Amino acid sequence: MDARIERNKRFLADLFAGPFRGHAIIADPELPPALDSGDILTTALPISQWIDRELENYERRVRISDALGDDAVPHLRPFTGTEIFAAAFGCPIHTYADSLPAARPLVRTPAEADRVAEPSLAHPLFERWFTYAERLLERAGPGVPIAVPDIQSPFDIAALIWNKQDMYLAVYDAPDAVKRLVDKSSRVLTAFLREFLRRFPAGNLCHCPYAWAPREQGIWLSEDEAGALSVAAFEEFCLPSLVDLSRDFGGLFMHCCATADHQYGNFLRIPNLRGINRVFQAPGRAPP
Repeated sequence: MDARIERNKRFLADLFAGPFRGHAIIADPELPPALDSGDILTTALPISQWIDRELENYERRVRISDALGDDAVPHLRPFTGTEIFAAAFGCPIHTYADSLPAARPLVRTPAEADRVAEPSLAHPLFERWFTYAERLLERAGPGVPIAVPDIQSPFDIAALIWNKQDMYLAVYDAPDAVKRLVDKSSRVLTAFLREFLRRFPAGNLCHCPYAWAPREQGIWLSEDEAGALSVAAFEEFCLPSLVDLSRDFGGLFMHCCATADHQYGNFLRIPNLRGINRVFQAPGRAPP
């Protein structure tokens, strides 16, 4: 098992950064349902119950990968919904019966957006997640890769904090306020990722899809608002923070489940763009 995992790590490192030696096949097993309708941040269940569940999931991933002989690197996934960073800014959280939680918007106006304070890493949500991840790794043993929570781009975090319809109007009416909120989101995200790398030498920076990559190749994030923005708006409001993150962390992988084919030119302007994970969406109706 260990020899195969090391082989898979080398293979995936080459897949993302070269030389290309072929496509990877990774089984993403269907796992048992969540303990309740929330996640580690939104439930009153003890951390120990979440640890037991995730260890069972990790062991299942190991067994499946071992049986199939695929290219996976099984790892721990202390996952959350998309709410973690927006909630740390103060957004209320909505839970669903059949899906991960999500943040509800906190602000509607440029003035309200400017009053939003940046949370520190001492925020209770961050502390709970890091405690969960550290205890999980203690149980699993040193050297087991452990992944980040859901990671949204700075613009996508801002679009969770700011009521989206109002924020998209502000892109034209109050662009500087939008940029200031994106900058706040970028600083908090950067601080969190640096702390993650400090605490977890075997950290896996990929949150989506179920994959692994060397930490020196950069971070992974979701850029899903790209489909709703024009090429020019993406260049102005999203590209600067993506370029900075890629330069700060040595590369960038992007997950995108929006209709964003028109943004490929902008995506290719990101230095050290390692890969794009696209969930295909059929083009919507053309404007009249």
